[in-house]
Amino acid sequence: MTAKREITGYIFFGILTTLINVLSYVLLMKVLETDYKTATTIAWLLSVFFAFITNKLFVFHSGRKRFLPLVKELGSFMLSRIVSYGLDIATMGALIELLNVNDFGAKIFANILVVIFNYLASKHFVFRQVIKE
Repeated sequence: MTAKREITGYIFFGILTTLINVLSYVLLMKVLETDYKTATTIAWLLSVFFAFITNKLFVFHSGRKRFLPLVKELGSFMLSRIVSYGLDIATMGALIELLNVNDFGAKIFANILVVIFNYLASKHFVFRQVIKE
């Protein structure tokens, strides 16, 4: 697969993942009147589940099907996403509580940082091609 096609696929599914994250956040904040930290956490969980499936199958075309390599891949994915969750929540907290930025604007900015981090982590850590697993 060419790098251009991989990046295009990642951007496409990244946009969908971001939409899931932002729309679920807005639904939780505006409709269910959830605290922004809880809303961010739930939105994160939903988008991570979607991202793992789409990244594995459609972006990086990981063929790992045996139990141990699959568990390792999922563990690596979750670890990288926990780090990106920390980035997300820290950015949200800093922008909202320290700089008094609107929560929706903060969410968009935080997601831009998270998407960049997640691509680099997925490409170089989670779904890297390993010879003879």
